[in-house]
Amino acid sequence: MKRFYVLSVEPTLFDDDVALVREWGRLGSSCRRRLDLFPGAAQAQCSLETWLARKKRKGYQVALDERQSGPL
Repeated sequence: MKRFYVLSVEPTLFDDDVALVREWGRLGSSCRRRLDLFPGAAQAQCSLETWLARKKRKGYQVALDERQSGPL
């Protein structure tokens, strides 16, 4: 069973709020998505790094997004 987990920090339509977007599921099926709102980019980035560390401990591997030069 191949699974995926995607993390991204994205702007929202509200003033300075930033969203940490988490998507996960099995390859070939629809995914689940959750948005966590933060008052600033620094807090969202800190949360992203925390989730990334958790997923690495569980065996997930970092993959590069073809549209960007950084990790997902």
